[in-house]
Amino acid sequence: MAFAHLLCLIVLLSSLQFCLANGQSSPTRSQTSDLQTYIVHVTPPDGQRLSELKDLESWYYSFLPTDSTTSRNERRLLYSYQNVMTGFAARLTPDEVATMQDKPGFVAAHPEQIYSLQTTHSPQFLGLPLNQGSSNSSTMGKGIIIGIMDTGVTPDHTSFSGDGMPPPPAKWKGRCDFKPSQCNNKLIGAKTFDSSAKKNVTMPPIDDDGHGTHTASTAAGASVQQANTLRMAEGTAVGMAPYAHLAIYKVCSTDCFLGDILAGLDAALADGVDVISISLGGGSAPFYMDGIAVATFAAVQRGVFVSCSAGNSGPFSESLSNEAPWILTVGASTIDRNIVSNVKLGNGEEYEGETIYQPSFPSTLLPLVYPGIDGTEGSIYCVPGQLKSSQVEGKIVLCERGFVGRYFQAIEVKRAGGAGMIMMNQEIDGFSTLADAYVLPASHVSYFAGNKIKAYINATRTPTATIMFKGTVFGNPTAPALTSFSSRGPSLISPGILKPDIIGPGVNILAAWPFPIRNDTKAKYYFNIISGTSMSCPHLSGIAALIKGIHPDWSPAAIKSAIMTTAKQLNVKQNPILDERLQPADVFAIGAGHVDPEKAIDPGFIYDMHPDDYIPYLCGLGYTDKQVATIVHKPVKCSGVSSIPEGELNYPSFSVNLGPPQTFTRTVTNVGTDYSPYVVTVVPPQGVHVTVKPNKLTFSKLNQKATYSITLSRANSTQDVAKFTQGFLRWDSKKYSVRSPISVKFN
Repeated sequence: MAFAHLLCLIVLLSSLQFCLANGQSSPTRSQTSDLQTYIVHVTPPDGQRLSELKDLESWYYSFLPTDSTTSRNERRLLYSYQNVMTGFAARLTPDEVATMQDKPGFVAAHPEQIYSLQTTHSPQFLGLPLNQGSSNSSTMGKGIIIGIMDTGVTPDHTSFSGDGMPPPPAKWKGRCDFKPSQCNNKLIGAKTFDSSAKKNVTMPPIDDDGHGTHTASTAAGASVQQANTLRMAEGTAVGMAPYAHLAIYKVCSTDCFLGDILAGLDAALADGVDVISISLGGGSAPFYMDGIAVATFAAVQRGVFVSCSAGNSGPFSESLSNEAPWILTVGASTIDRNIVSNVKLGNGEEYEGETIYQPSFPSTLLPLVYPGIDGTEGSIYCVPGQLKSSQVEGKIVLCERGFVGRYFQAIEVKRAGGAGMIMMNQEIDGFSTLADAYVLPASHVSYFAGNKIKAYINATRTPTATIMFKGTVFGNPTAPALTSFSSRGPSLISPGILKPDIIGPGVNILAAWPFPIRNDTKAKYYFNIISGTSMSCPHLSGIAALIKGIHPDWSPAAIKSAIMTTAKQLNVKQNPILDERLQPADVFAIGAGHVDPEKAIDPGFIYDMHPDDYIPYLCGLGYTDKQVATIVHKPVKCSGVSSIPEGELNYPSFSVNLGPPQTFTRTVTNVGTDYSPYVVTVVPPQGVHVTVKPNKLTFSKLNQKATYSITLSRANSTQDVAKFTQGFLRWDSKKYSVRSPISVKFN
């Protein structure tokens, strides 16, 4: 899958490793004959609850083939789940699964899916303080436990120091499988889930990849001064919730298998986490077939907030991962810091680019070459083994982005003797550039700049160029901007729920790292700058911990509502947030907008939901009783439920497939201290008439509820209106502004 869209944009510079492609069914794990791993859903006999079964594991064993020995069955049964679902993970053949379907209590079995892995300045950019003492409005996550599902962690990194941390709350029931000296009041939990390992062998969750260390420190890393990568982006690195506790669940190594992920989530719920951060993703699937959707519903039932990456398959539409409405689905945006390396051409023109590695480089102009002039893919994309030294030696080489990883393109240019590299975007990536630590002097430039450079080469007999390193530059006026790789809606599985929910910092994020970058071993602790929705997700996980710390009684839906309804739609220059084309980003790109943590802590009113409120919605999707029961972990009869359309779910946004007029209701709960009336403002989608009743909401006490309705109908003429249009409604009081985006598709 050479062109698969990866859910992590990481350059692992100490050892070259690969992330997995999106959502493959599992043909891997070392298999015996035609055995493969299945996730098996079952239901307890005679309507019993799971907790009422005296010997759960023996009951799970009863579904396995009867002609197998007990010892073989033990190797077949990989995990017995107790919290995230009623079922287990086991090695089975397709014929054995077919036989299993006749056994009482069997519901479904699905082949295990493989999931993919998807800061010094971002707290300041988000308006957060760098230490607890500078904020009166936040406990900085004190008393909150964040569970990280990832590749493990580097326990000795100073970002995970327990200095000044209080002990974990009494509800904590987990364990830390590192040495006692490596566990502390910051790093309170650490477990490994790897069903390919020997049974009953406890392995410390050491991060051999870097991804998990980076995401954990982004969410809740301790404050570290003078953090930098190759002397770039230097400053104080600190997580979003620096006083929150961390529980690490290593569910990925080279691969991320669903069975291991479910086992990690099962343990996290038993251990007592408050927030779960999942920087992983796969393809779209109905929620009853989506293991993460099923498991995270169990988390929400226990009051645990879940934040997930939206995916790195943008800018293509309908490319989202983790679409369930009980999950916060997080896209990625830029911050106002760039690691600048400009390209200066022989004609005096200069184009801005980015790179982390900025060595001494001659200011004199060097020969400039575009090897792709011959039109072959190998030369266009600087594919390993395809460049000729006679063509590029001693020159700056222009490579087009794509076909192979950017880092491997740089290696090829260096192998062939190139003096430097210009990496130009494809058209789909537009103006979105990334800072990488290449193996030679380089600059990653936009598609626009790349075309200008190509035109110069084609029009000049002896083209020349140099790369001018500018270091770390703050104040980019277009920030935050949506990045090209951030996955887009609408949701394939539930188009009546607007996704993604939110965007947050996910481009060129500096955070803790296990290894030296480019063999820079002088630093005592290592940091790396990487990009992906894997990076934006832990930002929102940490922000959720901040909110939970201040409002411990708030439900996951309440926290999500607070984040979404207070989001920003404007950049630092108060212009609309732009996408990779430098066009205003639509709601399928940014959802409610860019997170604003300070406002989310005090949102005014919220759209709250109880987990059972999702049942009429799930029945309304046309799921069977068994399918809904699989998700909600209890028997359901949709015939006895008043099913609702997707748009009737008490969600903080609206996504409407509009034919005849439609009316939806919303119930809001006051959590603010301002009792002045809220007055509605509506900016209707083009071609749509919107009516909100009443047009004013009043509250006289905390937790008081109010209800309003919104009716959408076609305007008189929609002939010249696009297929999708968007608008918003906003409730304003003297103190608060509570906003909900509206998306409309015309039938």
